[in-house]
Amino acid sequence: MSMKSNPAGVGRRRFLQGAALATGAAMAPRFVLAQDKPSELIVRAWGGAWGDALKAGVTDPFSEMTGIPVRLDFTEDNEIKPKIWAAVDQGRIPPIHVNWDTTTNATISALRGVTVDLSDLPNLEGLLPLAKPVGLDGYPLVNTYAYVYVCAYRPEAFPEGPPQSWRVMLDPKFKGRIALYDDGIGFNPIAVIAGGGTVEDIPDNMEPGYEFYRQLKENEPLLGEDADFTNWFQNGEIDIACTISVNARAAKQNGIAVDWTVPEEGCKVDTDGLWIPKGLPSNEEHWAKELVNFALSREAQAEWCSGLGLPPVYPGIEPPPDLVGDPSYPTEPSDFEKLVRIPSPVLVENQPVWFSTFSSIMQS
Repeated sequence: MSMKSNPAGVGRRRFLQGAALATGAAMAPRFVLAQDKPSELIVRAWGGAWGDALKAGVTDPFSEMTGIPVRLDFTEDNEIKPKIWAAVDQGRIPPIHVNWDTTTNATISALRGVTVDLSDLPNLEGLLPLAKPVGLDGYPLVNTYAYVYVCAYRPEAFPEGPPQSWRVMLDPKFKGRIALYDDGIGFNPIAVIAGGGTVEDIPDNMEPGYEFYRQLKENEPLLGEDADFTNWFQNGEIDIACTISVNARAAKQNGIAVDWTVPEEGCKVDTDGLWIPKGLPSNEEHWAKELVNFALSREAQAEWCSGLGLPPVYPGIEPPPDLVGDPSYPTEPSDFEKLVRIPSPVLVENQPVWFSTFSSIMQS
């Protein structure tokens, strides 16, 4: 997935009072015993609407409470990963304090053993099961919300209503006016179903999806990243795309004529999370944990996830008014029945092959 002011410090008494209000009384003892504050915390993040929501809901309030400036580093997740790994392997201090990452990428780092265990964070208690990483011991990362790769479309191109099936992408009238992520992320499992396969075929029989891609290539889809989808819709260059709902919603809020739906084959649902690399000085690791813990509080989750338009892992938070009942904002078990969720360990093992095959087909 792709796309400053530093608040003044606050007194220790005011800080402790604010922390107790924001994250619950259970946090106060951790703050009382806090070590020296670092000069700043660095959070790897995505830009655009993503970074704006993180600042509004998490990093700016945290800075106001603690007096610790938080800087967002917009280095791409796949670019920062080897830098963190190398730092940990070589005993150097990692380049960031907190990584806001896809759960799949975070799982890869967790399996490599470069992440700090977060099991002692008080705000883990009471979160939805979605917060717990699947197939991993403890909390080497914590999931923070769910998101859906929706079928975004231009209503003018679909006067009879939203697309009922992803197979509409194969219609020659949409040649050159279709968009996917440049590695097929978010769509690879759906392509299997659209190609006549089933969820049970994943990951052992991806051929129906690959055949769907071979047919789709004839329609010359545009391939890009998050920011590209907004630009393409804004410029009227595409009619239909598979993109994260956040991007479609942000485009619509900016006055672009775009809507989204969940076709009959379903849409892929996934999660993002936060993790802390090993090798930080002890005081920096401590405050990185406090930042992650705050991100799991009701206050932060409500503001952050509302800004993104994504369902949080903190229970009982109402959806934004424009997303009540939206199929891309699952809140009930029945909502998830319409979506396709692939366990992170399966993605870790198979996604590189899916990406490679997608690129090979599209570039052939």
